Amino acid sequence: MPRTRSLAWSELKIGIITVVALALAIMLIVAVGGQGGFSWDRYTLKTKFSNVAGLKSGAVVRVAGVEVGKVTDVQLEGAEVLVTLGINEEHQQRITDQSRAVMGSLSLLGEPIIEVTPASQGRPLQDGEFIQSDQSAVGIAELGEPIKQGIEQLTALLQDVRTGKGTVGKLFTDEQMYKEFNALLASAERVVGDIQRGHGTLGRLARDDSAYRELNASLANLNEMTRKIRAGEGTLGRLLNDDALAKSISSTSTNLQDITGRLKAGEGTAGQLLTNKQLFERFNAISERIDRLVSAIEKGEGSAGQFLHDKKLYDNMNGAASELRSLIAEIKKDPRKYLNVRVSIF
Repeated sequence: MPRTRSLAWSELKIGIITVVALALAIMLIVAVGGQGGFSWDRYTLKTKFSNVAGLKSGAVVRVAGVEVGKVTDVQLEGAEVLVTLGINEEHQQRITDQSRAVMGSLSLLGEPIIEVTPASQGRPLQDGEFIQSDQSAVGIAELGEPIKQGIEQLTALLQDVRTGKGTVGKLFTDEQMYKEFNALLASAERVVGDIQRGHGTLGRLARDDSAYRELNASLANLNEMTRKIRAGEGTLGRLLNDDALAKSISSTSTNLQDITGRLKAGEGTAGQLLTNKQLFERFNAISERIDRLVSAIEKGEGSAGQFLHDKKLYDNMNGAASELRSLIAEIKKDPRKYLNVRVSIF
């Protein structure tokens, strides 16, 4: 009999230990699961929504995307829904009267959760206080409408492509356009092939080191020229950087504009010639008379014309000039022979 009582007590101890272990395991799973912490480490916040989109007790509560608690109760209160949140106390400083509670979702089609925006300013909310909710948050049902519209637009676009509307539609349905596009791609492939083989300017530039060096040298010379111009070297550099030269050019331009203005106003001889019609007609008449005179001389009319065209007259004039030179020479040799002056008195 004593042996039997000893075995019963051993079994009882094993049963007690098993029950206690299961209770502790259940408490740990319920209290610690989902970053909620133990019940004595949590504090309670409340909020209200007009629509919770199927939110249930046990839903996740997040702060800045980090799980910090659970939804402990959801119940109707008038026209709104009262939601009670159990938050881990270590995050209490991040949730203030400036924070907002909004409806969220674990995924596009997942269960709803509560998202709480953290705030670095404001008074931390205490146990049992209300956190303001953001009724403008987009719920799962509201997300469906934009998706539906996007699908409808995509369907309409595919229908347009199938019917040959637009460039893409013609590319898929128009055989001629497809051939032209294919020819364009073939041409592009030939151009790329020529470049790879070193044909043409681009090909030489891509494969010929000497062409690259020449281009690099040209760019270096251009940079050097630009540097000299910026430094005020040379005529162009002085023109861009020398204020005195710029003022001189500006003054010259001003004077030229003044002269042009005077010419337009008819001042001076040149201005009169440009603007005075009578003076222009007189110059035109003189020019015509000179043209007629030159034409007559070329035709051999008049003394000047005869002198230019009559060889005999030219020879006579040339001989007379020669004889006159001889006479002058003899007079210089013996003036008395040719200059004999007699004075008589009556």
